Amino acid sequence: MTKLTKQDIKLELTKNPKEKPDQSALGFGQIFSDHMFQMDWTPEKGWHNPRIEEYSPLSLSPANATLHYGQAVFEGMKAYIAKGEAVLFRPQENFKRLNKSAERMALPQLDEEFALTALKELLKVDKDWIPTADGTSLYIRPFMFAADEYLGVKAGEKVKFLIILSPSGAYFKDGLQPNKIFVEKEYVRAVRGGTGFAKAAGNYAGSLLGQQKAAKLGYAQTLWLDGVEQKYVEEVGAMNIFFKVDGKFLTPELNGSILPGITRDSIIQLLKHNGESVEERKVAIAELYEAAENGKLEEIFGSGTAAVVSPVGELFDGERKVVVNNFETGQSTKDVYEQLTGIQLGKVEDPFGWVEKVEE
Repeated sequence: MTKLTKQDIKLELTKNPKEKPDQSALGFGQIFSDHMFQMDWTPEKGWHNPRIEEYSPLSLSPANATLHYGQAVFEGMKAYIAKGEAVLFRPQENFKRLNKSAERMALPQLDEEFALTALKELLKVDKDWIPTADGTSLYIRPFMFAADEYLGVKAGEKVKFLIILSPSGAYFKDGLQPNKIFVEKEYVRAVRGGTGFAKAAGNYAGSLLGQQKAAKLGYAQTLWLDGVEQKYVEEVGAMNIFFKVDGKFLTPELNGSILPGITRDSIIQLLKHNGESVEERKVAIAELYEAAENGKLEEIFGSGTAAVVSPVGELFDGERKVVVNNFETGQSTKDVYEQLTGIQLGKVEDPFGWVEKVEE
């Protein structure tokens, strides 16, 4: 099948551009830019008809396969303005992960190089939608889903891929503030051999009940344990998690049920670059309780695209409560946040080559 190039992308620009939002009042995922990218896939044609067009509703049949069987995957990344230029942070890794998710959900593979080209072309069109206020960014949501009109359990033979853009406000308006986390012992998020490592839509639907339970108890996020023994830590909310114990950083190893976070990987590389000790391994919740009793549990933070890092000040499992670092954000957490966001915004050196310009 013909390899798509930038010249194949059709431009159908809106005639009614929207008014840009007040940057001081941006939320998350509620406002969308003027345009979106879209292309289609069939077994006969492969990926075809790439286009940048006006952001608008999709027309779907009530028999759309994804509405019934959940064959959908997505990604999340951000664009920033750094020194006056639009930049991305490790976008190739997002498209690699999208392909791994697609493979697990029986969806077709993307040409990662073309997907990045398409994203850059979309960003060139909607560059003015990248906010510049402190802590803001343009959230990017690539996603893929089965578009068949068929009530039968089978892999989609008609697939759509889209990219939409959403200007987002600062995650921490009052600085890094610790969250209270509920340790979930009743429900599980994923099991090895399942879809936990994929950024699949259904994974998030399955986590909502646990999140609601935590919220009713006054906790911001759910700390998920493994789905087999329910003794090993896996993820917190929609983020990976790190623990600083007795001077070392611990994070759960990737075992097939944990999302391989790009922010997670970046933090591991950054910590090692700084000379810190990092262990990727099984981390039992009992080990953390023991470390807290011995005064060795120094800091906890989640990691993900939206927050970059999110400090944790308390763990509670319904019986046992652990307060971390006097419910204050630890210095290492602050350092990781400042270094990583500094790299993203071009404020500090990028020794890894992670930042990529939209326009070369």
